[in-house]
Amino acid sequence: MGTSLHAPQLITNSRTLYMVWVPADPDAVGKLVPDGLTPAEDRSCYINQYVVEGADQTSSSGSAEPFGAYSLTYLGANLAGLDTEDGVPGRWWTHYHNSSDVMTSYAAAHGVPTGEPGTTTLDLQGDTLVATTVIGGRPVIRTTARVGIGTPQRATGQLRYITRRDGEFISGRYPYVADLAENFEVLSFEFLDKNHPTYQLRPADPLTVTFGFYAPSMAFCYPGGEGLLGSEHGS
Repeated sequence: MGTSLHAPQLITNSRTLYMVWVPADPDAVGKLVPDGLTPAEDRSCYINQYVVEGADQTSSSGSAEPFGAYSLTYLGANLAGLDTEDGVPGRWWTHYHNSSDVMTSYAAAHGVPTGEPGTTTLDLQGDTLVATTVIGGRPVIRTTARVGIGTPQRATGQLRYITRRDGEFISGRYPYVADLAENFEVLSFEFLDKNHPTYQLRPADPLTVTFGFYAPSMAFCYPGGEGLLGSEHGS
């Protein structure tokens, strides 16, 4: 099912936990990247667990098909040879679990490999943040981090995600403006269901996180500029 919403769509003031790690099974991760794309040499993976708590935080709020308030966990593999100008790697989606049916349809229409619905919670108590992804009524991924909001640090830039639509790779640019917590340390990162497809991306032991942040406020366009991979828009 498609939607009548046009790209890009703006989301503001999301609470976001984002990180990159080295997986336990690099071969399994490599097999999730399709022919025509090259996984990063270290087979590194990424995850975004985020929550949008109000329908009016999205540019679709006045439309007939609003995203509404929603939560989302998506994850996948970093790619080689498709870095942005600022050196941020291009990324391939492998799993996407959204609580909003409208947003799921919107993402699917843009080539995102959407899966069954899921809910994500980010619970910050004192300096402990617990992000939990629930799919099919059971917790599947849980991230626990030590967070100090302090004086949030402003970060700006673009992320680049590659999708596939009608047999063609599409490059999407996703501009963002985020206020990052001053201190962020991942304490544990658990894939809780060995039978769920996301388990292929579980982290190595010991846990090796190469990048990560918690943003109490993040704005971004979803998706941003799109074009066939290799075109002016998709370069």
